[in-house]
Amino acid sequence: MWPFSRRPFVPVLRFHGPIGMATPLRPGLTLAAYARAIEKAFSASKLSAVAVIVNSPGGSPVQSNLLFTRIRQLANENQKRVYVFCEDVAASGGYFLAIAGDEIYADPSSIVGSIGVVSRSFGFVDLLEKIGVDRRVYTAGVNKNQLDPFLPEDKDDVARLKAIQQDVHDVFIGLVKERRLGKLKAPDAELFSGAFWSAAKAAEFGLVDGITDIRSKMRALFGDKVRLKVIEAEKSGLLSRLRKAPGVLGAPSVGLAFADDLVSALETRTLWSRFGL
Repeated sequence: MWPFSRRPFVPVLRFHGPIGMATPLRPGLTLAAYARAIEKAFSASKLSAVAVIVNSPGGSPVQSNLLFTRIRQLANENQKRVYVFCEDVAASGGYFLAIAGDEIYADPSSIVGSIGVVSRSFGFVDLLEKIGVDRRVYTAGVNKNQLDPFLPEDKDDVARLKAIQQDVHDVFIGLVKERRLGKLKAPDAELFSGAFWSAAKAAEFGLVDGITDIRSKMRALFGDKVRLKVIEAEKSGLLSRLRKAPGVLGAPSVGLAFADDLVSALETRTLWSRFGL
């Protein structure tokens, strides 16, 4: 029998939460936060595999791409195969992370897809007048104030935003087609509409390779003795820094951090709730 310390193990990277969104108390999924963990995962084991768990409703397309790119770079450099396992949600930027995998699997109840780009805002055109506030904005550059929520919607501003969104969407679509080459089995108009599906439908469309869990798949590949070892990202939030700091941070700074975290929590709740969670 293998001694526990010498049993073969598969390094596991776990990406949980919104991508790119961060506050002093709650760091988001970014390359800066996960770079060392990713590098460690690809050098920690002699086995030819790294497992990635994704549970994310999306977020920043830039951070999604940076994380995706680093995983693929190290997979190629170290000749490792990447297996991705979707948990509750691998949607939008979460699915962007998932396609870093050579194979993608999901739980029967996972939500997968949402291959699109979205921008959200509000319109407060009449609010300031009603509450008696005179707003003053000074700019250099005719477009510096575009998409201001306190101004009437401008069709030219919306057209510019949609053009940017289409550029980002095209990058996403191109990578999905490249990474899932020969596996996609639905029309582009459906796959890339921004819709999301259950794991069974995602498998039917070729967005995932099957329905299973990480332990079952790794045991099928490497035997019943294989271990799973989670490679943790470094904690860099305010609370972890406070624990390490010799002194105590001032109350105003902590208060602002908690206020910032509350706003972030509401934004995060909105992202998750879109998928019924």
